[in-house]
Amino acid sequence: MTDLVIRALSASDAPLFDALPDPLGAREGHRRTRFRPDWKRVALRDGQVVARGAWWGGPDDPQPVNINWFDVAEGEEEAGAELLRSAPWQVELEINLPGGWRENPGLRAGAEARFAAARAAGYALTVERFLYRWTPEQGLPERPGRLRFSTEPDDSVFFDALRRIHSVTLDAHALRAIEEGGLDQAAQEELDFFRWCPSPREWWQIAHTPEGDLAGIHVPAHNPSGPTIGFIGVVPEQRGHGYAYDLLAECTHVLAEQGAEFITGATDQANFPMAAHFTKAGFPVVRERINFHPSRHHA
Repeated sequence: MTDLVIRALSASDAPLFDALPDPLGAREGHRRTRFRPDWKRVALRDGQVVARGAWWGGPDDPQPVNINWFDVAEGEEEAGAELLRSAPWQVELEINLPGGWRENPGLRAGAEARFAAARAAGYALTVERFLYRWTPEQGLPERPGRLRFSTEPDDSVFFDALRRIHSVTLDAHALRAIEEGGLDQAAQEELDFFRWCPSPREWWQIAHTPEGDLAGIHVPAHNPSGPTIGFIGVVPEQRGHGYAYDLLAECTHVLAEQGAEFITGATDQANFPMAAHFTKAGFPVVRERINFHPSRHHA
């Protein structure tokens, strides 16, 4: 095989990124995503693009927060691995796939080639997630009316609630944060994400039972691509009542009242209760996401 050339793109040669076929439908999934040309990288062999990656972050971020577009041509897993290995940023990798991709041999082969390239570059699987998208034609979910919602200006109240919520959790990202730095790190990472979102702080809400006990929190948010369910969490002692659905319904209503024409959401595939709540609330699965983290390079 001829030598591989890996290079970053610029505004003038950005169209090179589109030279590779898109069998997994990434372009459709990223219709609203704004990528910076200089955060795109391609691997070339004989002048042909054989692997590509787009690193992504918010408009004010000095460094990307993840890679959320990564493709390799057939038989070019090593080129994809070198593209990831040689990048100046070692951040989480998201591979977004059509729903039901495992049942389609072509989609499955394409996905597994990307997984193989990621593993060869030192990335390890974090979690598999469902991606949801609500639109007004789904209808607003009914509010059960069991909880009392209120705003809360004190971040420490949310921090404490997040520590309690993550003390018993199914969330793979939270579990990884707890392993690295305990409950404080898991709670702080969530708060940092809420603040990073360009939506108003006043949207964050806490929920209490009619008796005045804390039930949980929900965070309606906008990420740079649009309205999203930022966070849903029930404290351990209030679980078993289906309150996560109440929080999700309220979160959806708040965003709809702010004019949302669509609302995205996501949950780990192993979190069966939350997945069921999303379905009940009228959020269909539109894609699946496989998250990898750079294990060899992780501090």
